[in-house]
Amino acid sequence: MVRGFGWAAAFPDEVWEHVFSFLAADADRNAVALVCRAWHRIERRSRRRVFVGNCYAVAPAAAVRRFPEVRAAAIKGKPHFADFNLVPTDWGGGAEAWVEAMAEGWPHLEELRLKRMVVSDDCLELIARSFKNFGVLSLVSCDGFSTAGLAAIAANCRSSPVHTSVGLEVAILVSVASEGVNELSLVYLLLSSADIPYLRNLRELDLHENEVEDNCLNWISHFPESFTSLVSLNIACLEGDVNTSVLECLISRCPNLKTLRLNHAMPLEKLVSLLQRAPQLVDVGTSKFSADHHPELFSKLESTFAGFKHLKSLSGIWEAGPTYLPAIYSVCESLTSLNLCYATIQSPELLKFVSRCKNLQRLWVMDLIEDNGLIAVAASCKLLQELRVFPSDPYGVAPPISLTEHGLVAISAGCLMLHSVLYFCRQMTNAALLTIANNRPNLTCFRLCIIEPHTPDYISQEPLDAGFSAIVESCKDLRRLSLSGLLTDRVFKSIGASANRLEMLSVAFAGDSDAGLHYILSGCKNLRKLEIRDCPFGDKALLDNASKLETMRSLWMSSCSVTLGACRQLALKMPRLNVEVIDERRGRPLESWPDDFPVEKLYIYRTVAGPRSDTPPCVWTV
Repeated sequence: MVRGFGWAAAFPDEVWEHVFSFLAADADRNAVALVCRAWHRIERRSRRRVFVGNCYAVAPAAAVRRFPEVRAAAIKGKPHFADFNLVPTDWGGGAEAWVEAMAEGWPHLEELRLKRMVVSDDCLELIARSFKNFGVLSLVSCDGFSTAGLAAIAANCRSSPVHTSVGLEVAILVSVASEGVNELSLVYLLLSSADIPYLRNLRELDLHENEVEDNCLNWISHFPESFTSLVSLNIACLEGDVNTSVLECLISRCPNLKTLRLNHAMPLEKLVSLLQRAPQLVDVGTSKFSADHHPELFSKLESTFAGFKHLKSLSGIWEAGPTYLPAIYSVCESLTSLNLCYATIQSPELLKFVSRCKNLQRLWVMDLIEDNGLIAVAASCKLLQELRVFPSDPYGVAPPISLTEHGLVAISAGCLMLHSVLYFCRQMTNAALLTIANNRPNLTCFRLCIIEPHTPDYISQEPLDAGFSAIVESCKDLRRLSLSGLLTDRVFKSIGASANRLEMLSVAFAGDSDAGLHYILSGCKNLRKLEIRDCPFGDKALLDNASKLETMRSLWMSSCSVTLGACRQLALKMPRLNVEVIDERRGRPLESWPDDFPVEKLYIYRTVAGPRSDTPPCVWTV
């Protein structure tokens, strides 16, 4: 026991386990584990939730040994830039090793959340067989699996455990055989009655923005008729048709279902029939919202939404037109979350709709809302905390959208609780950024994406250094920042000096020289993730600040000025870092390249597991 902590020995372990349960942050629990051996042992045994921000930062078996009583695990795989197709599809991030280790060491696992990982059908089948109290499966931006894997998850769900003795199995075998049941049915019944664990408490199946192969059309029919525990079902990412009659039966027998998000393929008339069976829903994601005009269908849709007394979140509204949108006006005032990032609603209709949502706290929408729509939001949605505006035409093929800095300035002035912004636009000014910084010093996340690289202040033609500097200087609690537009090294000097709480920084097409990267790495004391593309940052800043990289989770650099020689020096200098050079040209072996060879893509991350064993040909661990 550490000196001064002798009094701690007077309390039994159960007391400290209860005390530690109030520590929600991993950093706090990690600090507690370092106090003394006793607390390390107690914290190890009482840890119920584990978050792994990089699946290669620790070996799966080591994580399982370190925390043997985990009930919930969240694991991330590929780097964030995979969302923008900058990471090779075969880079890695396989979930198999993790699932196998968890199946062996965490039999009581109840929740599993995977993001940007390759999840095979075999993984899903192993999950289905391994955890008897499993309740939550969330797959976000994953690939590698199909609806056949989902069928395995569904087929292994039970509302209550089933255990039988060998004698009972034989009795079932004889009884069924006497009725002339075929062998396949007999085997299925025998397996279903065996003493094997089932996902008997599955409450949440969340499939968000995954790439799923549709090879089992009726996978939902694999949920047993006895299964009633579902609370949340999100299948919005699925491409194929869904058997609506089977889904209706599933929804009808799950009285506690609160979240239902459907895919775009379902016809509007089928959507109405489904939603009528679940008036208790709190979160609804609709299918496509277009059909030929039928007054009777409009009336049914309107009455269905009017029947939702607890609805708080609405998403989907695929292919929405003005005909049926008024049918959901009745729920607008109760909504706190509205996701219209797939809804191609034009500004006039969107304005009428959103201005009715006076209690919104979270709004995701396409730039079709335009400045006038955002001005209406600023006037109506005084409780708004998060705004995301996505581009409807990122490649500039369609006619220009009237979305500028004016809409964002209006939001910053009218929505006093706003703390998170993602904003795609085509123009910005320093004056607007200064105004936003003054209006909303409480911002914790500010991601501005000016679509055309190197775009200056369109009025003064100056770099946007002053505007972004104002953001980091005024917003003292800023945790996440994305930069765009014409920027020089001056803005990075401001960021390094002022962004003391910044944890994630994304930079593209910015800076003058190596000094920009030096300012970031020598400052920003809480920086955890840094991702850079198409910037003139190179060897010197990287090597001069090598020790900083050990305090961070990861650094991604692509199309910068880093050479292979610097990567080799960094790997020798910092052996606890994995330095991965990525080159998809796949010419001669990377080991034979000269030191001055320019690196196409570089991914550096801290690890206690050493180099990984599943690197594809395009990845070389230096």
